[in-house]
Amino acid sequence: MKKKGRFLAFLERKDIVFSAKRYFIDAMGAMAQGLFCTLLIGTILDTLGKQAGIWFLQEALFNIKIGAAATALTVGGLCSAMVGPGMAVAIGRALNAPPLVLFSLIPVGFATNAMGGAGGPLAVFFVAIVAAEIGKAVSKETPVDILVTPLVTILSGIGVSALISEPIGIASNAIGTFIMWATDLRPLLMGIVVSVVIGIALTLPISSAAICAAFGLVGLAGGAAVAGCCAQMVGFAVMSYRENHVGGLVAQGLGTSMLQMGNIVRNPRIWIPPTLASAITGPLATCVFKLEMNGAAVSSGMGTCGLVGPIGVITGWLEPSAAALKQGATAIVPTAMDWIGLLLIAIVLPAVLTWLISLPLRRIGWIKENDLKLDL
Repeated sequence: MKKKGRFLAFLERKDIVFSAKRYFIDAMGAMAQGLFCTLLIGTILDTLGKQAGIWFLQEALFNIKIGAAATALTVGGLCSAMVGPGMAVAIGRALNAPPLVLFSLIPVGFATNAMGGAGGPLAVFFVAIVAAEIGKAVSKETPVDILVTPLVTILSGIGVSALISEPIGIASNAIGTFIMWATDLRPLLMGIVVSVVIGIALTLPISSAAICAAFGLVGLAGGAAVAGCCAQMVGFAVMSYRENHVGGLVAQGLGTSMLQMGNIVRNPRIWIPPTLASAITGPLATCVFKLEMNGAAVSSGMGTCGLVGPIGVITGWLEPSAAALKQGATAIVPTAMDWIGLLLIAIVLPAVLTWLISLPLRRIGWIKENDLKLDL
């Protein structure tokens, strides 16, 4: 008992908390931010440079040399290349890693993302957590902390990565491929399932963006995910307009529907309208408009947050991502129907359907005045 007490006291002193919230909410949410600030921004910058003819975004301004090979990178390419370190550092920060541990996660994230292949983001998620917690455990425990902490963090992280990154990459790639295959095969059923599940994940305090990135969801499955996320964000924004006005419209429509989680806990029925809307827009996206999201996979889980979901669809039309190319995607010139479909699925239908579904629920008292009120 005494040993156990000392061990628990040590964990408390080191702020090592084994909990689902710490790892699957805090860390996963931070991971999505790391993805956004590297891969997603890089993709947007590259697309903007090419489509708008901005020379300094098109030019290869950087040469990265690893061994004998040199790779020329644009500004956007450099951002995308830093996705592993970006995710790892974001996760470390969410776990309250001290500076030496945090900075040591940079090479750990880079190595893990490279070794994980298509499943790199998911591999980084697990490895960064392990490396960060081990690094925190040894941090400031020796007189030579500046040597010990980076060495332990880097060696443990890369060691674990060498063991699990490839299997995780294979498994996540297989899951993502299966979801995309099933969506292509059964677009009606899978359009509903993917749209509803990813949309719910977006509103829950977990990261739908990280989930989509981990499984590499592009193509029709990515389009269904975009539909579900937009239904939640735009739906809640419009449905709660009478309570939250313009501030709430912008905060939820361009920010996150996660703001409603407190209200959902108090009255789960407020979740019915946007979820039913996603169950309608998902199959419309897959069966009617054939809406594919072939940009960076992380865009599939972002919805209208900064308009990243729609931008991902547009980017995929003009220049499909590597993941989409692997699935057979090709660049297209979008037609009027493509643009109409995107506008309807991402904005118009989520707004109209959620509002219409909410009206009878308000009348029968399932949704009461101020049930959707936010403290803005």
